[in-house]
Amino acid sequence: MHAVGISRQSGTPAVRTAVVWDVLRAVLADRVSATGRERLDIVDAGGGTGGFAVPLAELGHAVTVVDPSPDSLAALERRAAEAGVAVRALQGDAADLGELLPADGADLVLCHSVLEYVEDPVSALTAMAGLLREGGAISVLAANPLAAALHRSITGRFDEARQVLEDPEGRWGERDPTPRRFTREALSRLLAATGFTLGEVHGVRVFADLVPSRLLDGEPGAARALVALEQAAAAHPVLRDIATQLHVLGRR
Repeated sequence: MHAVGISRQSGTPAVRTAVVWDVLRAVLADRVSATGRERLDIVDAGGGTGGFAVPLAELGHAVTVVDPSPDSLAALERRAAEAGVAVRALQGDAADLGELLPADGADLVLCHSVLEYVEDPVSALTAMAGLLREGGAISVLAANPLAAALHRSITGRFDEARQVLEDPEGRWGERDPTPRRFTREALSRLLAATGFTLGEVHGVRVFADLVPSRLLDGEPGAARALVALEQAAAAHPVLRDIATQLHVLGRR
């Protein structure tokens, strides 16, 4: 497995993102082949402290992060400096993308853990579509309500688990910190409504959030074995739909 996305200190972050990195590496390779450009233009909407942006810059791509938090952007710039790469940081919301960046200027847009929090997911995705060149792709990662119901039930919160399944936004109650969650069908409809052709759909963290961290830290090779299990389960027609997050690829 490629080293991108693997923490030097622990295997856990790699487990949580390995499936997404598999997809991104394939998308980038296809785009490089199609355009003949080794250095692609990537926009990470809501990219925060650069968990994806900095490794993408290390691969040689031109990466711009747009995020509303100045603290997150400051942390991003520190991380980029430590890695010895340049990442452009812009403060702004998803709705501002069309004003901050030129149309048709990106090969790939990342929209990871953003749609749950924006005021209008349709407007946000429409703005992201406007950034992409023809043939470009969007990588969408969003919280899955079926997983939330499963996780609430495991901790004995059965009423909250049922509430997740009945609530249109997939929330378990007033104290739920996540404003909305998306099923695979809901994400597919959202991408289609905003002009994208639906690509692959994968489950992310099918098992990772159910495995005690002590097992990963205490057993040699456990993290890599769990990565292999996550990769095997990511496209499984049943397991995919109960993953903590759903990863959907859309093409313009």
